[in-house]
Amino acid sequence: MALIKPVRGITPKFGEDCWFAENATIVGEVEMGDQCTVWFNAVVRGDVHYIRIGNKTNIQDNATIHGTFEKAPTNIGNGVSIGHNAIVHGCTLKDGVLIGMGAIVMDNAVVEEGAIVAAGAVVLQNTIVEANTIYAGVPAKKVKTVGPENREMQSRIANNYIKYAGWFK
Repeated sequence: MALIKPVRGITPKFGEDCWFAENATIVGEVEMGDQCTVWFNAVVRGDVHYIRIGNKTNIQDNATIHGTFEKAPTNIGNGVSIGHNAIVHGCTLKDGVLIGMGAIVMDNAVVEEGAIVAAGAVVLQNTIVEANTIYAGVPAKKVKTVGPENREMQSRIANNYIKYAGWFK
């Protein structure tokens, strides 16, 4: 069973049909929708500010979701995939976003609908990642527009993680 812990009297809340790895950690002011998954060693830490997560979002192995005390909450939309070892900190990820492996998204950044943050990219504080674009590099910059093949991939990944969770239930 995942470590699910109240902080400052606030207990995480979850929708239906979610799955959490046994060593995932979810604490504090976290609200998560239906069919979300939190994978091995991932941490969703709503101790210093709230974290809101929509439906069908997957937080993959070793990812960290956090915010900044009294300044920057984290809001994550529906059908979002957060890759292995990514850090999502005090920012907004809109629906259908893909955060690549090892990417970092900093405080007050906004990743708009359908955008992809490439593996290893660093989205600096206050950056707006345009809808349906791919941002890559350090610091992350727009490299191209998301094509139909990428949109299909983003949806497939979100749905696959629901399927993968079924293997562990």
